[in-house]
Amino acid sequence: CVQMMHIGAYDDEPASVARMDAYIEAQGYENEINEVRKHHEIYLSDPRKCDPAKQKTVIRHPIRKKDGR
Repeated sequence: CVQMMHIGAYDDEPASVARMDAYIEAQGYENEINEVRKHHEIYLSDPRKCDPAKQKTVIRHPIRKKDGR
C-alpha cells in the first residue's frame, strides 16, 4: 500500500489523493482499489476539538505493479 499524512480539512483530501496517485504512477504502480481492497483513512485528530486546517488523517491506498502482479 501507499500512504500519506494529510494535514488539513477533510474537504481538501482530493489534492492529497492526487499527489499519491502521481507518486504511485511515477514508481510504476497503480491503485488496486476494488470491492475487497479499499481506500482507508485513519483519523488522528478529533474534528470536534481541532481546527480543520490542522486535522491529521492518514490516507492509504492498496497498490500493485502496473503489470498486474
